[in-house]
Amino acid sequence: MLAKKPFELASKEEIDPNEQDRCHATTLAPLADTDNRSVTLERGLELIRAGDYFEAHEELEDEWRKAPTAERDFLQGLVHIAVAWLHAARGNRPGCERQLEKAARRLGPYRPRHRAVDLDVVLEDVEGAQALVRSGSLELPRPRV
Repeated sequence: MLAKKPFELASKEEIDPNEQDRCHATTLAPLADTDNRSVTLERGLELIRAGDYFEAHEELEDEWRKAPTAERDFLQGLVHIAVAWLHAARGNRPGCERQLEKAARRLGPYRPRHRAVDLDVVLEDVEGAQALVRSGSLELPRPRV
């Protein structure tokens, strides 16, 4: 039996969140009513800070799907942060590298600060992580989000 390769879109390809074929199960109960998006963002950031990268990815992806167009790249960039660190923890260097590149590209236009997130600091951590990965290490310090 042949192993299936994971499907990943090219990093510059835009996708409609309503057209994605994702099968992620909801893993966290909502903290508040679903109209309070800042709670979802804050919860996602807390999960990244705690090193719970898969859960952070799920939380932020939920917000990203409901977000207005102007917010989607910002939220996707944060999802890429969570997934990059998850790949690093799992020893997946190519996946980590791709996610770091995507995070930098999506978050850069929101510099220096957006929705109380200091993106200069976050992107400094992304650049540091990229340098570590290039050097052969996947021991990434937690991102400062």
